[in-house]
Amino acid sequence: MDSLSPPKRQNYSVGRGASSESSGLNNGGGGGGGGGGEERRRLTKVLFNVYIQNSLGPVQVMMLPENTVAELMKAAIDVHVKEKRRPLMGSSDPVCYELHYSQFSLQSLKAEEKLIDLGSRNFFLCPKIVMK
Repeated sequence: MDSLSPPKRQNYSVGRGASSESSGLNNGGGGGGGGGGEERRRLTKVLFNVYIQNSLGPVQVMMLPENTVAELMKAAIDVHVKEKRRPLMGSSDPVCYELHYSQFSLQSLKAEEKLIDLGSRNFFLCPKIVMK
C-alpha cells in the first residue's frame, strides 16, 4: 500500500499545480466545478443530430437546451439548405415538417417543447403528411 501512496501524492500535486492552466477546460466540459458552475450551465450548448428523411447523414446542430423543437427544426433545415445537401428540400419553412424521436415513431414532437425536456439528442425530420 505504501508503494501506491507516492504516486497519489504526486498526481495530486501535479493536478493542483495545473489547475489554473486547466480551469478553462473544466468550464467548457461537463465536469463538476466550483463557483463558476452557474455560468457554465447557462452557457453550455448541446450537440443535436437531426436525420432528415432520405438524406445520407445527420445534420449536426449546436443549440442551448432551453431552445424549442421549432427552433431546432429551423436550425436543422437552415444547415441542410446552406450545405446544399441532397435531397433538396421542397420548402425551407419549418411549419411544413415534423420532428420525431426516430423514423419509426409515429407521434411527432410539439413545436413548443423545450429540448431539455425531451431526453434525447437524436431526432428525425420528415415532411408533414397532409390528409385530404
